[in-house]
Amino acid sequence: MISRKKIMLMAMSLMAVSSFAQAKYVFYFIGDGMGAGQRQISEEYKKNVLKKDGKLLLNSLPATAITTTYSADTLITDSAAAGTALATGHKTNNGYIAKDTKGNNLKTLLEIAQDKGMSTGLVTTTRITHATPAVFASHNIDRDDENGIAEDYVKSNVDYFAGGGYRHFAAKGGELSSKRKDGRDLIKEFQDKGYKTFIGEKSTQDFEKWAPKAGEKAFAAFKASHMPYTVDDIQETLPTLKEMTAKGIDLLSQDKDGFFMMVEGGRIDHASHAQDAVGTIYDTLAFDDAIKTAYEFYEKHPQDTLIVVAADHETGGMGLGFGNNYFLKLDELKNVKVSIEDTLQKAYTGNRDEYFKYIAENMGLTTLTSDEKQKIEQAMDLEDKDKDASKNFGGYSPTSIAVAHIISERAGMQWTSYAHTAVQVPLATIGEGADKFVGFKDNTEVAKLIAESMGAKIK
Repeated sequence: MISRKKIMLMAMSLMAVSSFAQAKYVFYFIGDGMGAGQRQISEEYKKNVLKKDGKLLLNSLPATAITTTYSADTLITDSAAAGTALATGHKTNNGYIAKDTKGNNLKTLLEIAQDKGMSTGLVTTTRITHATPAVFASHNIDRDDENGIAEDYVKSNVDYFAGGGYRHFAAKGGELSSKRKDGRDLIKEFQDKGYKTFIGEKSTQDFEKWAPKAGEKAFAAFKASHMPYTVDDIQETLPTLKEMTAKGIDLLSQDKDGFFMMVEGGRIDHASHAQDAVGTIYDTLAFDDAIKTAYEFYEKHPQDTLIVVAADHETGGMGLGFGNNYFLKLDELKNVKVSIEDTLQKAYTGNRDEYFKYIAENMGLTTLTSDEKQKIEQAMDLEDKDKDASKNFGGYSPTSIAVAHIISERAGMQWTSYAHTAVQVPLATIGEGADKFVGFKDNTEVAKLIAESMGAKIK
């Protein structure tokens, strides 16, 4: 029998080994707006509607936790403040990008990785200058200063960028759509620094054919604004989040010093803002597919890899059930073909018959109850009378929100907000140091633990 003293010595030895072990390859997945509801409904849809076996990978990782989301100045955070906490280990005010409440720069995990000689990457389905990617490689008091964030990126020395948003990099007055107010061409500035660039939808094939070589750097921005919703891009005319992640692995893994890569499922948040159940589900499934790519890499390098799957906050107040209802009927969602925000809300132009035909073909509403039809007609009345009516519906057209609510209620669910909520969100990890990411955590602790896994410390 092993003595109590020997057991204690063995435990201390294991702790010592664990404390010195470091993750060489770090994946930081952030599902923007992805709360417990978004994770659960996506898994149930996958199993019971798409008839695909197994849980979502993000719901299967062994080390789990719950994290807070509040910012320094409000219980309901925005993505800038929540992202800053996840990227730097410090609370800040809503709207701030990797700066503290006094406006001082905060060191990010990506910058820590660079200090250690690791390669770095930022991947997203939003504009690459959006808040979540921005907090890793930019410092700005205003998240809406995306032109300034783009300028920071040119100086950042990040090895791999992939997402949307070339409008903040393209020269004003050129062939590409631009939001810049000055004469700078940041795409050319990237090229002058030796970056391979993939700009616009036509660059997709070149991107897919690209075989990264050690030491290369790349900047890819496939859309002027955000990448399309997964449900809208069903034919995959643009790189998926999985494909952008895989290409990043191909490039960054050639660095002998390892890498740090942040991958954001950004449009989960946008779909939930628009109270779009199907848009939320398909972008969550696409996010999970990207995680699978990292997991395949982890299986080849289990002793050196850490995968962290986080969320910055929950969006929309997704409720799986409402009223006296005890059943979810997710089959009601299976014939929805387009997103609420990017597609449906552009469909009503005043022709009511055409609109009803459109939602029958694209939203699965082939038959409507008298009550459902009345709700849509009331929304049409409002939209016909007031061009600014969307201000009362989170910025979305009244007709699209009426349809979104009908679809949600048919499925047995509802929403509480067009904005974010203050609820805590799940965290899941696997790999080197994952055993520390358990329990109830503040979001700042996640960044501190990742830093420790890389052999660094956040002050």
